[in-house]
Amino acid sequence: MSDHPFYQNESPTTRMRTWIFGQMMWGAFLAGAFLLAIGLFLGLIYLVGLLLPEESRQTPDPMPRSSLEQPLAVAGHDLA
Repeated sequence: MSDHPFYQNESPTTRMRTWIFGQMMWGAFLAGAFLLAIGLFLGLIYLVGLLLPEESRQTPDPMPRSSLEQPLAVAGHDLA
């Protein structure tokens, strides 16, 4: 073993590249952890949905489609 630290003989460019790579790996780890947390949350919602009775899945849509398909202008208007 040497008496000098390993990084003492590194060039500043090599040190910078190592630091950048470490930062990118840390960011990838955090992004993966965040994605895993979202997946676990959605899985939990799915499992809770499976515990609901079958009748709750057969209810009518609370948002009628007619409210989503309104005309852009009233009848008799120049654009209609």
